[in-house]
Amino acid sequence: MKLRTIIARPLGLKTGADHDPSRDTIGIFPVIERRANFLLLGFDDIHQDFRVIVRIAPEADGQTVTLTTVCRTHNLLGRTYLGTILPFHRLIVRTLLSRVAVCPAP
Repeated sequence: MKLRTIIARPLGLKTGADHDPSRDTIGIFPVIERRANFLLLGFDDIHQDFRVIVRIAPEADGQTVTLTTVCRTHNLLGRTYLGTILPFHRLIVRTLLSRVAVCPAP
């Protein structure tokens, strides 16, 4: 994320330092909608609109957490950025979900 911030700042893209402390956020992502078993995070930028969707489904032996990311690119910069970060994005999401898998339910 530090490397992303170094690269993104000169291009005028949003970074973690840009978030508004008065908004409900998780990490750098503003919360758009929050329900008991559903969370929608994201923001719109000049190069892309980005969303993170988290769903929690109760099951007999616990719960299933599903994380979906959606990105709509607006221009060449957005497509280039997405193509560059996609392999890292997949790795980060897998790592985060593996941590959730070992956490006990509240």
